[in-house]
Amino acid sequence: MTIKHGIISLNGIGKLLLAAVLFLSSPAIVSADEYTDTINAFRDAGQIESFFESAHGYAVFPNIGKGGIGIGGAHGKGRVYNKGQHVGDVTMNQLTIGLQLGGQVYSQMIFFEDERAFEEFTSGNFEFGAQATAVALTAGVSAQANTGGGASAGASGGEHDATGVHGGYRKGMAVFTIAKGGLMYEASLGGQKFKYEAL
Repeated sequence: MTIKHGIISLNGIGKLLLAAVLFLSSPAIVSADEYTDTINAFRDAGQIESFFESAHGYAVFPNIGKGGIGIGGAHGKGRVYNKGQHVGDVTMNQLTIGLQLGGQVYSQMIFFEDERAFEEFTSGNFEFGAQATAVALTAGVSAQANTGGGASAGASGGEHDATGVHGGYRKGMAVFTIAKGGLMYEASLGGQKFKYEAL
């Protein structure tokens, strides 16, 4: 792997490692029921019910698989809803480089505060900056997961006791996660990239 002018170039070993990480972290095919179950799990957290009531729309990812050994990756497929109606599908990919080891699977929801934020996300390709954060609704190694790949401290309870939730909208979006399994330590940079396709 080489970095020149901020562009990452992977050699044969780097490409093989990245392919293995993405393969191992890729979630299984998601059924329609899994989307309903995931939405219900977030609703059951209780602390974010107001987001369901007031958001213009949201994206839901039942399973995002993440893994890494120095070079890491994450992948997940989701659906986008506008005022409760399924309007498109979205794929999330993330490449991270830095200190990281392990793997995990989690669910993620992104709420859009208004039409502007919804349109920004559904413009085709969207990327979170390195400093964007998600509030974790389950206890885990880190109470807050950073969508840019870094780790940050915070407090949260269990899936049904999210008393530590203190998130709100940032630039029109609010992101929440529920850990499903695995263990991963990381302190690296990188943003989640989303590719949206309307129905």
